[in-house]
Amino acid sequence: MTEILRLHYAPDNASLIVRLALEELGLQYETVLVDRSTRAQNSPAYLAINPAGLIPALETPDGPLFETGAILLWLSDRFGGLASPVGSCDRGAFLKWLFYMSNTVHPNLRMSFYPDKYVGEDTTCQAALRTQVQANLGKSLSLFESLAAENHSWFSTQAPSSLTLYLAAILRWMALYPQGQTDWFDLTDWPNLSAIARNLETRDSVAALCAAEGMEPAPFTRPTAPNPPEGVAL
Repeated sequence: MTEILRLHYAPDNASLIVRLALEELGLQYETVLVDRSTRAQNSPAYLAINPAGLIPALETPDGPLFETGAILLWLSDRFGGLASPVGSCDRGAFLKWLFYMSNTVHPNLRMSFYPDKYVGEDTTCQAALRTQVQANLGKSLSLFESLAAENHSWFSTQAPSSLTLYLAAILRWMALYPQGQTDWFDLTDWPNLSAIARNLETRDSVAALCAAEGMEPAPFTRPTAPNPPEGVAL
């Protein structure tokens, strides 16, 4: 087991959420590129760390971790911050929304990126799936817009949390991917979520992300395709 934190990442993948959390918590960590151009996520070396073959993975003193939500929770519980503390009265509310983001919103977005993995090569079926998941995503954004209006300490413009970091990445990807299939999404339709994203863009963690993964400023509210110094994006 490693004695340090080592993030296995690819540019503009879910690993960026973990990178932001590591930066926000002020933790020292190393990064290891998972080169998607060579499908390194399917290599024996990477599968020994994350047998699911997905990105990210985080090597820790407790052993390797995978699944973005699980990594975020481990970091918060181990180092404190970015979440409602264990035992607090709002821990349950925080957890249900974090898991909703991880288990419902993110998989729907993934289906819009890779419809062939779910319905095969028929383009009519792919278009139908995209239409359905985009409707699902719109409903989810409306739920988070209402949640943001409640101004919880763990979901507001006042301070980042693992949930707002996750949200920002989701907003970025909805605007960018898949290319030519993003007309359904306009961030201005959700002003509370837009405010959360704008607030995050002022933080040092986001500046570090942009430098490391080749993103332009305002990566969440005015995203453009990255030009990473290593590896390839989505």
